[in-house]
Amino acid sequence: MNNLKLHTSPSIAFSGYYKPLEEADFVVIGAPYDGTSTFRAGSRFGPQAIREASMNIETYSVRSGLDVEDLKICDVGDLHIAENITKTLERLTLVVNDVVAAKKIPVVIGGEHTLTMGSVKALGKNTAILDFDAHMDLRDEYVGSRLSHTTFMRRLAEEIGPKKIVQVGVRAICKEDLKFVEETELRYITAHEIRQRGSRKVAQAIEDFLSSYKHVYLTVDADVLDPAYAPAVGNPEPDGISTIMLLDVLQDVCDRRIVGFDLVEVAPHYDTGATAIQAAKIIFEIMCFISKDKKIA
Repeated sequence: MNNLKLHTSPSIAFSGYYKPLEEADFVVIGAPYDGTSTFRAGSRFGPQAIREASMNIETYSVRSGLDVEDLKICDVGDLHIAENITKTLERLTLVVNDVVAAKKIPVVIGGEHTLTMGSVKALGKNTAILDFDAHMDLRDEYVGSRLSHTTFMRRLAEEIGPKKIVQVGVRAICKEDLKFVEETELRYITAHEIRQRGSRKVAQAIEDFLSSYKHVYLTVDADVLDPAYAPAVGNPEPDGISTIMLLDVLQDVCDRRIVGFDLVEVAPHYDTGATAIQAAKIIFEIMCFISKDKKIA
């Protein structure tokens, strides 16, 4: 646990219900970094805003029948951020590695989406990635950089293999994204498909894709939601899905195979708190879905 002590500092506790690290099932890590943001910066303020929201909404999950009060959550505070994105990701990998080694589930609150790379590197190449996002983030380079919130998923695909990734809720696509998925057969499901097919059928398609994997890392970019539901994000994109649709799918796919998850890209200064509340609620529900399947609550 030396890296946890070395690379994090205390903050207010997510949910307000705190367990010591040794007793926890979930370990929350804030990652207040948005150094590669290219439109609306401010996701570095996301972890604090989401924590504050989590302390001011009710904790009972109607969907799971569990209460967050009964979950074992430890919030270790915020990652020490470096100006250099590579160094920041290295620190996050070290911290998440400590959490995983202790047989806990890391919950990373961003911060920008590039942070997912740091978490996944701690989990090994046999972990599949379930990515809820409006964007594909598969460019090879953007504004002179090969590592940013617009390119990180391509870097991950190159590292672990594109066939271990499924992207859900996509609707912001460039030609370079399409070329990459056509060449690699990376799987994706658009927001339009979710509305047309319904959450149950989409969840089944995701389950079929993930059926051969024992470990899954879940990442939720808040911009997967339509801006009507989550306006305070770094790169809002119309024609998205509702919170209900997102939670309906998550309820069916979140199980004991989830070895870690994150929620990223909340830039709270662009609304009056609604997006942070959505984010806190989504994290609550994911924790409850996993706990119900693992029967750890």
